[in-house]
Amino acid sequence: QLQASGGGLVHAGGSLRLSCAVSGIAFDDYSIGWFRLAPGKGREGVSCISMNSITYYADSVKGRFTISRENAKNTVFLEMNSLKPEDTAVYHCSSSTLPCSTDYSGSYVYTLAFYDHRGQGTQVTVSS
Repeated sequence: QLQASGGGLVHAGGSLRLSCAVSGIAFDDYSIGWFRLAPGKGREGVSCISMNSITYYADSVKGRFTISRENAKNTVFLEMNSLKPEDTAVYHCSSSTLPCSTDYSGSYVYTLAFYDHRGQGTQVTVSS
């Protein structure tokens, strides 16, 4: 199971720290990806951290978001700074036995078929 938490309402320029608590799988053997869903938009990959802690980001969040994992606590964190109204969405975390997928430039791309577990999301709302 994966459970995302830490969302909330912030003003533009503010920060939030999301957590993804993982249970029931061998956490060390999984990459963990974050994606978000916003009204009227499709699923968008945000960030991913591989089994060996290599990190990847979508172009839209590079330089603002930081992903990390704490294997002792089976938890992945997503530190979000300089938030923008366009970051408003429900954020989900998901697990995969495959490495994080990227496009030709190395930016993270969420590929639904690669992920075998996904938890309930957490709402992030950024006001202008």
